[in-house]
Amino acid sequence: MEHQKTAIEKLLANDRFILADDMGLGKTTSAIIASLESGAKKILIVCPASLKINWQREIENYSDRTTSIIEGKKWEDGTFVIINYDIIKNFHDEKKKDDSVLLKTKFDLVIIDEAHYIQNKQAQRTKLINDFVSNVERLWLLTGTPITSRPINYFNLLNLIECPVAKNWMAYVKRYCNGFQFQAGRRKIWNVSGASNLEELRDRTAPLVLRRLKENVLDLPDKIITPVYLRLKSKEYEALMGEYYDWYDKNGESDSLTLQFTKLTKVRQVIAEEKVASTIEICENIVEQGKKVIVFTNFTKTLEMILEHFGKKAVRLDGQMSQKERQMSVDRFQNEDDVMVFVGNIKAAGVGITLTAGEAVVMNDLSFLPSDHSQAEDRSYRYGQKNNVLVYYPIFDNTVEGIIYDILKKKKDIFETVMGDKVDNGDYVQEILELINNWRR
Repeated sequence: MEHQKTAIEKLLANDRFILADDMGLGKTTSAIIASLESGAKKILIVCPASLKINWQREIENYSDRTTSIIEGKKWEDGTFVIINYDIIKNFHDEKKKDDSVLLKTKFDLVIIDEAHYIQNKQAQRTKLINDFVSNVERLWLLTGTPITSRPINYFNLLNLIECPVAKNWMAYVKRYCNGFQFQAGRRKIWNVSGASNLEELRDRTAPLVLRRLKENVLDLPDKIITPVYLRLKSKEYEALMGEYYDWYDKNGESDSLTLQFTKLTKVRQVIAEEKVASTIEICENIVEQGKKVIVFTNFTKTLEMILEHFGKKAVRLDGQMSQKERQMSVDRFQNEDDVMVFVGNIKAAGVGITLTAGEAVVMNDLSFLPSDHSQAEDRSYRYGQKNNVLVYYPIFDNTVEGIIYDILKKKKDIFETVMGDKVDNGDYVQEILELINNWRR
């Protein structure tokens, strides 16, 4: 795509750069292609834990170079090394640089995904990354958050790429944050929460920052579906699958599809609950960008877990609510600026309502029926929606859930059916169960 070609060219032309395109414009792909064309021999990718497998899979689409994912305190080398923010401290210490694995590895390119994670200069992870990348030849920062929404949040990013406007903190906050000092007891404190001279800031950072919105890129589809691949580590899941296969080997083949389906319900519940942390991380990222998000789940417990995390920022819709209560949740999400998250049961909230205030949809867990997904996705993607809609599917690909999603992908005509009138759900469930019953890990 032309917009990705532009991003790749910009990255290759600059040793330090911020790619700040809107969500869904392919920042990951652009950065990978640019890294391969750059001639870099050792590449470090820093990203949230939930995106590590996604990065690995995307790299494998374009290259056969070795890729390693770092977990815990175990280091594994590769041409591409993927690490999450939370464990950087295990491999770099500001006070013991001679022992720093990151420095010893001598990366000549570092890509930091979701770079707004290091906006706060006081945070420990920001300090560690700032210290480490000062020794790196090339640094590319990826973020979908609007650059000028709150200029103080971008001072650290601009400073990291050595943008001239960020050479002097005080000058920056006075000019672009409407910064001023006030007396608090015996101390003077800076208020830097404002914004000023934004057009000038945009113009002065333009050579080192590329920011484009989805609505301004004409070759994009209206609905973008993105799987987010994860790995499940759960003894409970393994035990439940063992029990299921023991049961199936004894008498499962002679039982109905309905009974087999019922036997897998607890397995699906465990997967759904384990997924919540990753779903919340995806949603937080979307909300951070000032966008509203819709979350669907099949289970009450997961719905409540997500709702509890977001508190007053969220509303719910499930089968226990009256029609009046349901409509109130819809109206609040559609009309109240402070309500950023809609959490719904996929059966109760997946049909008959309009949620066009949401620009993103996250499927916490999968239904066995494709029509459930196509209808739920389109609560946001319908008449009245002025923006493109991003649909995220976090998937534990080392579980039976990977089977379900793979079938969804293969049957794209079903996936895109709005009202489900072309779907033969019985055949679909039978195909899933046959694959699960023949699949052992």
